[in-house]
Amino acid sequence: MALRLLLVPEDRYEPLANALATSTSAAHRSVARLRHAGLCEPSTRTVNWAACREFLVHGVRYAFPPVHGPERLGMPTAGSHPELSALFNNGSAMKSLVWPMEGGVVRGEALMPLFNGVTKVAARDAKLHHLLACVDVLRVGNSAQRDVAATVLEQRLFAA
Repeated sequence: MALRLLLVPEDRYEPLANALATSTSAAHRSVARLRHAGLCEPSTRTVNWAACREFLVHGVRYAFPPVHGPERLGMPTAGSHPELSALFNNGSAMKSLVWPMEGGVVRGEALMPLFNGVTKVAARDAKLHHLLACVDVLRVGNSAQRDVAATVLEQRLFAA
């Protein structure tokens, strides 16, 4: 939710919910949780970038620990994402990870996504797919890989 709001600030919940393949009520609850955690400004949908960055870089791997599954076909994530794989081919290569999905084209170890609709959302929104893959690097990567992902996230969000 926070990544989407950073990319495309929304005035209404309906377009936000549609973009994230969820219900309007789930979008309301998500924004309320962001506010409660200090990741959104009170009474707005404006993301507090400094708090969000701190959470992503230092907390996401603890709040959303990675759950791995068997090798499957799916949508590439983490270091398997096409835009990230080149960054990790210099001796810090990551294993192939995918979000499992019907009709997937990449084989890799399954990584359970942060939310159920992630493959649907990522298929429609390449920028958000890239950011979510960066978040997965923050969840599963070593220290050097997490540093790269944090830098990429910052560059992508401020260039958006």
